Amino acid sequence: MAPVVTRFAPSPTGHLHLGHAYSALFAAEAAGRAAGRFLLRIEDIDAGRCRPEFIVAIEEDLAWLGLVWEQPVRRQSRHLDAYAAALDRLRRGGLLYPCFCTRADIARQAAASGAAPHGADGWVYPGLCRHLSADEAERRRAAGESFALRLDMAKAVAQAGPLVWHDAEAGPVAADPMPFGDVVLARKDVPTSYHLAVTVDDALQGVTLVTRGVDLFAATHVHRLLQALLDLPVPQWHHHRLLADADGRRLAKRDRAATLRSLRDGGATPAEIRRMAGF
Repeated sequence: MAPVVTRFAPSPTGHLHLGHAYSALFAAEAAGRAAGRFLLRIEDIDAGRCRPEFIVAIEEDLAWLGLVWEQPVRRQSRHLDAYAAALDRLRRGGLLYPCFCTRADIARQAAASGAAPHGADGWVYPGLCRHLSADEAERRRAAGESFALRLDMAKAVAQAGPLVWHDAEAGPVAADPMPFGDVVLARKDVPTSYHLAVTVDDALQGVTLVTRGVDLFAATHVHRLLQALLDLPVPQWHHHRLLADADGRRLAKRDRAATLRSLRDGGATPAEIRRMAGF
């Protein structure tokens, strides 16, 4: 049996909070119970929001908690060639197309349809650019228009056929990525999306158990599809609960949840943080 390999993969867009501590400890303990391996990955593709000082702070906070991870730490921004290769394979398979629509274009189309469809990953793209000719698409790209590379979901699902993935709590789950519509896998100025990068990284790092919050449960349908299209190994998943504040809201950076750094400065010890996180 292959060793259990887990990972904690934060984005360096702010300091870690208690919810991050829970997720990191959950992954580390899952590996520890099986005498496996625990990895740290820095998901720093979003150059506009990610900061080097937060990468340093992440490693300091995790080490302060007593976590130990394998070196080297994978930073997504240093592996753009891996995502480009995956995109190229999908492109050669006829599964990608450039989309020049803005969010406003999509919202107008949704309003005109009288339905305003809203899917698992935001607005379901209505396919406005799906049938652009190759000449028209190339003309617009050459003119410098912004664009996204979208996955032709219907074609991809048909090619992959029926798929299943397994969650430690939900059991076997039939993959159903269609509600996401034609997801964006890259943009003109952003070389990969979360969906593509996390799928490629987990495969390249040999992750066998993906532990992450239940808020990402639905995204696994897309990730399972990408694994099939790219002939990547299929891990197990364990989507864990999310920590919430006193008002029942899940802890999040955007809501300015108390950071581990502020708790440390207030005198909290690593043992107290572990207890607060339920460990």
